[in-house]
Amino acid sequence: MKTLSLIVSLFLISCTADSVTNTIENKLIPEYNYKSDEIKLDELICEYRISIGLNSLGLINHISNKCEEHNNYMIVNNIVNHAYFQDRSDNIRSVLGASNVSEIVAYNYIQPQGVLDAWLKSPSHKEAIEGNFTDFGVSITKSPEGKNYFTIIFIKR
Repeated sequence: MKTLSLIVSLFLISCTADSVTNTIENKLIPEYNYKSDEIKLDELICEYRISIGLNSLGLINHISNKCEEHNNYMIVNNIVNHAYFQDRSDNIRSVLGASNVSEIVAYNYIQPQGVLDAWLKSPSHKEAIEGNFTDFGVSITKSPEGKNYFTIIFIKR
Protein backbone atom coordinates (compact mmCIF):
# COMPACT_ATOMS: atom_id res chain seq x y z
CA MET A 1 0.00 0.00 0.00
CA LYS A 2 2.86 2.40 0.83
CA THR A 3 4.46 1.66 -2.55
CA LEU A 4 1.21 2.45 -4.40
CA SER A 5 0.82 5.73 -2.48
CA LEU A 6 4.38 6.73 -3.32
CA ILE A 7 3.90 5.99 -7.04
CA VAL A 8 0.63 7.95 -7.14
CA SER A 9 2.29 10.91 -5.34
CA LEU A 10 5.24 10.97 -7.78
CA PHE A 11 2.91 10.81 -10.77
CA LEU A 12 0.82 13.74 -9.56
CA ILE A 13 3.84 15.90 -8.83
CA SER A 14 5.30 15.26 -12.29
CA CYS A 15 2.06 16.02 -14.11
CA THR A 16 1.45 19.19 -12.15
CA ALA A 17 4.92 20.57 -12.81
CA ASP A 18 4.69 19.87 -16.55
CA SER A 19 1.21 21.35 -16.81
CA VAL A 20 2.23 24.56 -15.06
CA THR A 21 5.31 24.97 -17.25
CA ASN A 22 3.36 24.50 -20.49
CA THR A 23 0.65 26.92 -19.39
CA ILE A 24 3.18 29.65 -18.59
CA GLU A 25 5.20 29.14 -21.76
CA ASN A 26 2.18 29.30 -24.07
CA LYS A 27 0.41 32.25 -22.54
CA LEU A 28 0.22 35.55 -24.41
CA ILE A 29 2.36 38.27 -22.84
CA PRO A 30 0.33 41.39 -23.68
CA GLU A 31 2.55 44.17 -22.26
CA TYR A 32 6.05 45.38 -23.11
CA ASN A 33 7.64 48.68 -22.10
CA TYR A 34 9.53 49.89 -25.15
CA LYS A 35 12.65 51.98 -24.72
CA SER A 36 13.23 54.89 -27.11
CA ASP A 37 16.00 53.01 -28.98
CA GLU A 38 13.65 50.05 -29.54
CA ILE A 39 11.00 52.36 -30.99
CA LYS A 40 13.67 53.95 -33.19
CA LEU A 41 14.84 50.53 -34.47
CA ASP A 42 11.21 49.58 -35.18
CA GLU A 43 10.77 52.78 -37.20
CA LEU A 44 14.06 52.29 -39.08
CA ILE A 45 13.23 48.73 -40.09
CA CYS A 46 9.72 49.64 -41.22
CA GLU A 47 11.00 52.70 -43.13
CA TYR A 48 13.65 50.57 -44.83
CA ARG A 49 11.13 47.90 -45.84
CA ILE A 50 8.75 50.52 -47.25
CA SER A 51 11.62 52.21 -49.14
CA ILE A 52 12.26 48.98 -51.08
CA GLY A 53 8.59 48.30 -51.77
CA LEU A 54 7.84 45.88 -48.93
CA ASN A 55 5.09 46.04 -46.33
CA SER A 56 5.62 47.63 -42.94
CA LEU A 57 5.53 45.23 -39.99
CA GLY A 58 3.31 45.17 -36.93
CA LEU A 59 5.15 45.37 -33.62
CA ILE A 60 3.93 42.66 -31.23
CA ASN A 61 4.55 42.89 -27.48
CA HIS A 62 4.64 39.13 -26.96
CA ILE A 63 7.46 38.77 -29.48
CA SER A 64 9.38 41.68 -27.95
CA ASN A 65 9.18 39.92 -24.57
CA LYS A 66 10.65 36.77 -26.15
CA CYS A 67 13.44 38.93 -27.65
CA GLU A 68 14.16 40.46 -24.25
CA GLU A 69 14.26 37.01 -22.62
CA HIS A 70 16.87 35.98 -25.18
CA ASN A 71 18.92 39.14 -24.62
CA ASN A 72 18.93 38.42 -20.88
CA TYR A 73 20.08 34.85 -21.58
CA MET A 74 22.93 36.12 -23.76
CA ILE A 75 23.97 38.68 -21.13
CA VAL A 76 23.96 36.16 -18.27
CA ASN A 77 25.94 33.66 -20.36
CA ASN A 78 28.24 36.30 -21.93
CA ILE A 79 27.56 34.94 -25.42
CA VAL A 80 25.85 36.05 -28.63
CA ASN A 81 23.95 33.21 -30.27
CA HIS A 82 20.56 31.75 -31.17
CA ALA A 83 20.42 29.22 -28.31
CA TYR A 84 16.89 27.92 -27.68
CA PHE A 85 15.56 29.57 -30.84
CA GLN A 86 13.38 26.52 -31.49
CA ASP A 87 11.71 27.04 -28.09
CA ARG A 88 11.00 30.71 -28.88
CA SER A 89 9.75 29.78 -32.34
CA ASP A 90 7.47 27.03 -31.00
CA ASN A 91 6.05 29.43 -28.40
CA ILE A 92 5.36 32.15 -30.97
CA ARG A 93 3.82 29.66 -33.40
CA SER A 94 1.55 28.32 -30.63
CA VAL A 95 0.55 31.65 -29.07
CA LEU A 96 0.30 33.83 -32.18
CA GLY A 97 -0.37 31.30 -34.93
CA ALA A 98 2.80 32.17 -36.84
CA SER A 99 3.63 30.06 -39.88
CA ASN A 100 7.22 31.29 -40.23
CA VAL A 101 9.65 32.63 -37.60
CA SER A 102 13.13 34.11 -38.07
CA GLU A 103 15.56 35.72 -35.62
CA ILE A 104 18.53 38.04 -35.87
CA VAL A 105 20.84 39.11 -33.05
CA ALA A 106 23.68 41.59 -32.53
CA TYR A 107 25.91 42.89 -29.79
CA ASN A 108 27.74 46.05 -28.80
CA TYR A 109 26.29 48.56 -31.25
CA ILE A 110 25.53 51.94 -29.72
CA GLN A 111 22.80 53.28 -32.00
CA PRO A 112 19.86 51.57 -33.77
CA GLN A 113 21.04 52.94 -37.13
CA GLY A 114 24.46 51.35 -36.64
CA VAL A 115 23.09 47.88 -35.98
CA LEU A 116 20.64 48.14 -38.90
CA ASP A 117 23.46 49.21 -41.23
CA ALA A 118 25.55 46.22 -40.12
CA TRP A 119 22.64 43.81 -40.59
CA LEU A 120 21.98 45.15 -44.07
CA LYS A 121 25.63 44.48 -45.03
CA SER A 122 25.24 40.83 -44.03
CA PRO A 123 23.41 38.77 -46.70
CA SER A 124 21.67 36.45 -44.21
CA HIS A 125 20.56 39.28 -41.91
CA LYS A 126 19.43 41.40 -44.86
CA GLU A 127 17.42 38.43 -46.15
CA ALA A 128 15.62 38.22 -42.79
CA ILE A 129 14.89 41.95 -42.69
CA GLU A 130 13.55 41.82 -46.25
CA GLY A 131 11.68 38.55 -45.71
CA ASN A 132 8.02 37.78 -46.31
CA PHE A 133 6.87 38.68 -42.79
CA THR A 134 3.85 40.40 -41.27
CA ASP A 135 5.00 41.24 -37.74
CA PHE A 136 8.00 41.35 -35.48
CA GLY A 137 9.31 42.07 -32.01
CA VAL A 138 12.42 43.92 -30.92
CA SER A 139 14.48 44.23 -27.76
CA ILE A 140 17.65 46.13 -26.93
CA THR A 141 18.99 45.22 -23.50
CA LYS A 142 22.02 46.83 -21.85
CA SER A 143 24.40 44.54 -19.96
CA PRO A 144 25.84 45.55 -16.57
CA GLU A 145 29.02 46.45 -18.50
CA GLY A 146 27.02 48.87 -20.64
CA LYS A 147 27.00 46.85 -23.88
CA ASN A 148 23.81 46.62 -25.93
CA TYR A 149 22.38 43.23 -26.93
CA PHE A 150 19.87 43.20 -29.79
CA THR A 151 17.33 40.53 -30.72
CA ILE A 152 14.66 40.82 -33.38
CA ILE A 153 12.20 38.07 -34.22
CA PHE A 154 10.20 38.27 -37.45
CA ILE A 155 7.02 36.27 -38.06
CA LYS A 156 4.52 35.63 -40.77
CA ARG A 157 0.89 34.97 -39.81
